[in-house]
Amino acid sequence: MALSYEEQARIDLAATFRIIAHLGMHEAVANHFSAAISDDGKQFLLNPKWKHFSRICASDLLLLNADDASSAAREDVDATAWAIHGQIHQRLPQVRAVLHLHPIYTTSLACLAHPHIPPIDQNSARYFRRLAVDTLYGGMADTVAEGARLASLLQGHSRLLMGNHGVLVTAPTIGEAFDDIWTLERACQIVITAWSSGQPLQLLSDEVAEKTARDWEKIGDFSRRHFEEMKLLMIKADPSLAD
Repeated sequence: MALSYEEQARIDLAATFRIIAHLGMHEAVANHFSAAISDDGKQFLLNPKWKHFSRICASDLLLLNADDASSAAREDVDATAWAIHGQIHQRLPQVRAVLHLHPIYTTSLACLAHPHIPPIDQNSARYFRRLAVDTLYGGMADTVAEGARLASLLQGHSRLLMGNHGVLVTAPTIGEAFDDIWTLERACQIVITAWSSGQPLQLLSDEVAEKTARDWEKIGDFSRRHFEEMKLLMIKADPSLAD
């Protein structure tokens, strides 16, 4: 029997947590992913407070309503997760998946005085003129006002480089969001490694960088397939993630 939309979203999101832990891109029991399951985007799945990514199963995911302010008082809902994801799903119905992480290389780049990703290869060119940047970090993002501010920065963008903090990626599918944040971290690793050599960067021209970014945008099927392959590896390693 075919799975319902929510059932499939639960499995896909649970697999994403497992993949990120497998790749070492998680941070202790912090960070959060969410996925909208209603047409208006306001019904969404979210990981429970302080559960390690490597142990999350489909049934563990919380089903919340972005309009229900009482969710903020639930013991299993992290305040920062509600502030950020709740506001995004309330204000941006087109967003179906939201991944927020503090991966090492992307976060390191976000801590620079002028955070940006210069286009020096195919991965970094994916983000040419396609990143919103927030430079107003003011501590833990645990208020509705801060969540609303961050959501406003995503108007016209799908990625937010969070200065002194981390990164947030949105996408129309969970698979595309995973591949995007994976490629973003890889791009930052390449850029920082190149910078660390002390040698001048060989920048791509604006024309080539723009063409490469557009070519990336044409292959959403590549991103979805990357995710499906990684999901299969996680399910083979531990089928319980789908429970």
